[in-house]
Amino acid sequence: MSKEKVVLAYSGGLDTTAVIPWLKETFGYDVICCCVDCGQGEELDGLEERAKLSGASKLYIENIVDEFCDDFIMPCVKAGAVYENKYLLGTSMARPAISKKLVEIARKEGAVAICHGATGKGNDQIRFELSIRALAPDIKIIAPWRMTDLWTMQSREDEIEYCRKHGIDLPFDTKHSYSRDRNLWHISHEGLELEDPSVEPNYDDLLVLTVPPEKAPDKPEYVTMTFEAGIPKSLNGKEMKVSEIITELNKLGGKHGIGIIDIVENRVVGMKSRGVYETPGGTILMAAHEQLEELCLDRATYEVKKEIGNKLAQVVYEGKWFTPLCDALRAFVDVTQEYVTGEVKFKLYKGNIIKAGETSPYSLYNESLASFTTGDLYDHHDADGFINLFGLPLKVRAMKMQELAKENQK
Repeated sequence: MSKEKVVLAYSGGLDTTAVIPWLKETFGYDVICCCVDCGQGEELDGLEERAKLSGASKLYIENIVDEFCDDFIMPCVKAGAVYENKYLLGTSMARPAISKKLVEIARKEGAVAICHGATGKGNDQIRFELSIRALAPDIKIIAPWRMTDLWTMQSREDEIEYCRKHGIDLPFDTKHSYSRDRNLWHISHEGLELEDPSVEPNYDDLLVLTVPPEKAPDKPEYVTMTFEAGIPKSLNGKEMKVSEIITELNKLGGKHGIGIIDIVENRVVGMKSRGVYETPGGTILMAAHEQLEELCLDRATYEVKKEIGNKLAQVVYEGKWFTPLCDALRAFVDVTQEYVTGEVKFKLYKGNIIKAGETSPYSLYNESLASFTTGDLYDHHDADGFINLFGLPLKVRAMKMQELAKENQK
């Protein structure tokens, strides 16, 4: 009789490596590892050997970089979705993309369960599980870190020791191991000195994609980008697909110290957590897109879109990608992007993105209107009537307050 199968969301890191022998011992499952490549780079090196050594019967490495960029990153870029004014949703966007592929592999393998290594204190457990439930409500979800009666390991030290006892030699230690999540969009860092908000991050030991701004070149670098309907199409005159543009922007941003964020954020589960995020290319792309929108969107649409962007950021952060609300928010954003087409120019200098001009065939900027000189489209006398009407509620209230003040003096 064949064993039941479980698909493990496998990163090759300490947590998911320790989970493999634990799943076999605890449930007797046949463990199918699935590593979803969202642009982790060299982190995938040696993954197959490690998975097999740890007891997995099979490993899938699924490249979804382009899908991740086109279907998950770009909707958030077009929306200007930023969580708590800082976090560019690198991990939040990747989890539903990964979950979609996990469900696909589970269906292919006939698996009865999907397992993830997210902790019981974090956001990722929510993102994985809401996505899996939305796509495959019949598949069981196993979350070891919440199964405290069966999962007895409570620290990274415990996991390392557990792996050693099972003959698994890992390139980790407890003193130099930040908890990291990396994809094409960003890399996040948690743990070690970052657990104390009063301590400055050890950037020399921590940074992977970026240099500190003070170590960036002393000479600025100009960059030109074009967009069509809100989607980036070229970088410095060369047409590329979105994933290639982000890759190149990562190099440029990393070189110039762009996109380092130290944040204490509010997790969905109710606690505050401190982390450092490196998002060099993403920070540039978001800024370039917003730079063009300033030119192309009318005031009322721009105002509401800001609210929609903030709402979408919250929805994505909370793991609600595969929901009617998320679909509706993205649909609104898509309508606003129809005329976000044009070229932007900016320069990168020591952690800063400095505007250097923008043009668009759909620009709503009118030099005749904006100029201090009198033009044909604007009669200064028209402002008299406008101000009278616009300020009428204030005037009526002030008159009433004067009337009441006189009555009180009697």
